[in-house]
Amino acid sequence: MWKQFLSKLPRKSSASGEPGQCSNGSGIQRTSSCGSIPPGRPASAIRRMSSAVFPSSVVAGIEPLVSFKDVPNSEKQNLFVSKLSLCCVVFDFSDPNKSSVEKDIKRQTLLDLIEYVESSNSRFSESAIAACSRMCAINLFRAFPPNCRSGSSGGGEGDEEEPMFDPAWCHLQLVYELLLKFIGSSSLDAKIGKKYFDHSFIVKLLNLLDSEDPRERDCLKTILHRIYGKFMVHRPFIRKAVSNIFYQFVFETDRHNGIAELLEVFGSVISGFALPLKEEHKIFLLKVLVPLHKPKSVGLYLQQLTYCVTQFLEKEPKLASSVIIGLLRYWPITNSQKEVMFLSEIEEILESTSQVEFQKCMVPLFRRIAHCITSSHFQVAERALFVWNNDHIISLIAQNRQVLMPIVVPALEQNSQNHWNQAVLNLTANVKKMFSEMDEDLFSSCLAKYKEDEEKRVSLEAKRTLTWQKLESAASFQPVTGHTAVLVGHQPSANLIATLTI
Repeated sequence: MWKQFLSKLPRKSSASGEPGQCSNGSGIQRTSSCGSIPPGRPASAIRRMSSAVFPSSVVAGIEPLVSFKDVPNSEKQNLFVSKLSLCCVVFDFSDPNKSSVEKDIKRQTLLDLIEYVESSNSRFSESAIAACSRMCAINLFRAFPPNCRSGSSGGGEGDEEEPMFDPAWCHLQLVYELLLKFIGSSSLDAKIGKKYFDHSFIVKLLNLLDSEDPRERDCLKTILHRIYGKFMVHRPFIRKAVSNIFYQFVFETDRHNGIAELLEVFGSVISGFALPLKEEHKIFLLKVLVPLHKPKSVGLYLQQLTYCVTQFLEKEPKLASSVIIGLLRYWPITNSQKEVMFLSEIEEILESTSQVEFQKCMVPLFRRIAHCITSSHFQVAERALFVWNNDHIISLIAQNRQVLMPIVVPALEQNSQNHWNQAVLNLTANVKKMFSEMDEDLFSSCLAKYKEDEEKRVSLEAKRTLTWQKLESAASFQPVTGHTAVLVGHQPSANLIATLTI
């Protein structure tokens, strides 16, 4: 019977399959064989990552399991548990040719389990839920090799290092697919399931988001969202656990591969928050999301982060001034690329900011924008001047022009006289014209004040230069020769004072 069962299974080894993928409609891409690699990536470019360190086993001696179609409905749950037990055997994929037949048996069994979960109408028993949780834990929860943990985010935005791909992915993806369908199934009773998909299970699942394999992180993202929706009792714990990951990333390690995926999950979570917002959610915005702008690798997840922030502000517009002040606190003064990103996010936030909230933060904000306008990096200056292309922001500026024009006009005039980039000069001229049309008297007054201050600055600079020249001249009449000791006091000598006042 063993030989007959093996003859019905595909004999293609894990190294001989042709690469390819097919969508299964669940958001998880299922590879067609254990030898599959992502499309468009040559095999020579793939660096194999060691699979989980489990004892290598074979399925020899285990009685073959029959198909679900060949057993009565009353026995299908028992067969389901039996197949799950069979899949608890974890193989060593470091050698693609080792135990290839047994690997195919496990793969086919996982496919059978997925099909059964999809078509099942009866409630899963507690033993079935426990067996599924155990099988997923044994197959998925593993430690990543220390030399390749968190490599993709730590190198910054320009890091082009190839990610690691687990050679056991042909089994892992099926386990992920089974877990996703099992948790999302209407046959799973959440009251029973919460005991087995508990806090410990969730923490270990979150730890896997540090995987370098983007396919695995994508599966985990979908599963985490499904768990959050299924088990309401676990929602506060999930939010706290994710916050801890963010805290550790921002203030300790500065290295994590799954920040973008976690933020993507929380983008949809935030959109479901009830109004008025709880204090816990406001703290998450100001103490977690805002500090996430600090790491140098923010460009890798800025799109998801900005979406989360704007979702909060749509829920509670009164938080806009606090967010803007928080961004100014983490402003990347020495990183031009991040500065351009911050300016883009600031503009997006200002689009939904009310007049009252704008007035709370406009002075420090436009002082920073004025600094950006005079930046020698043309992309920073250009992006800062693009703010005036936004009609809502122009409206906010116009209503507060008495305060903002004196801050911005000096920067514009300085650009007109000194900036090297023609595009920046053209944009500067456009903004000056806009201010002039907005309030010509105020603009002229600010311009005159700038010229007056500039004349004072030049005069003070000339006086300072003259003072130094006199000091140098006075020092030249009293040369130090030989081993003469020199005593430098806090107060200038009478002779020196007399020399300086001549």
